Amino acid sequence: MNRIELIRNEEKKYHDACYENYKLFVEGSWLHKPVKTVLDVLPQFKKNENMKVLDLGCGVGRNSIPIAEAIKHGNGKVICIDLLDSALSKLKEYSVKYNVEDVIDMEKADIGSYEIKQDEYDFIVAVSTLEHVGSEQIFENVIKQMAAGTKHNGVNCLIVNSEVEEIDLETNERLEALMEVNLSTDIMMSKLTSVYKGWKEVKRVIKPLEFTIIRNEKPILLKTNAITYVVRKC
Repeated sequence: MNRIELIRNEEKKYHDACYENYKLFVEGSWLHKPVKTVLDVLPQFKKNENMKVLDLGCGVGRNSIPIAEAIKHGNGKVICIDLLDSALSKLKEYSVKYNVEDVIDMEKADIGSYEIKQDEYDFIVAVSTLEHVGSEQIFENVIKQMAAGTKHNGVNCLIVNSEVEEIDLETNERLEALMEVNLSTDIMMSKLTSVYKGWKEVKRVIKPLEFTIIRNEKPILLKTNAITYVVRKC
């Protein structure tokens, strides 16, 4: 098993367990509410009519479902992409529960190889997912596709982790971070600003975060500089 396969296997175990043990929009995990920045973008669209939204790495619908609720009366669509069967299975359940099953289209795919059509989307969301593509080159290619796939006046909302560290809380041992693309914050920002040169910057926040996750029944402290970057195509 190579490094990427190892990381993806561990991430699959973590997310499968999370989706099984925690419910969407119920306190107890990071699934309990959507990302505020994502929802704050929606009022920027004057009319939520015929909106087409792409959610890359949608998970169980933490952001997709609230977006779908906001645009469903305007004949909108949310295209939801994820690699995990567990995510898409739960998303299907939740989309029925929240009466947005007609608004959400799901597709199982690796976002690193997913083809984004040019000038197709009003709003593209990628929350804590771009750092999980297979390489730095693929990371750049995906962002370039996101930019090309956005309509005039469309918005891209990215939240991406940088400088990720993992520490075993039982031994205080520093571990190799299980992140496919783990760049310095400066390099990550340089790549983003290069691709989105000429776009209007709506929001840029770099926030140090740390939280505990469980890997193989062991508590792990995960530390990161989380980059929130929202840009509008001029």
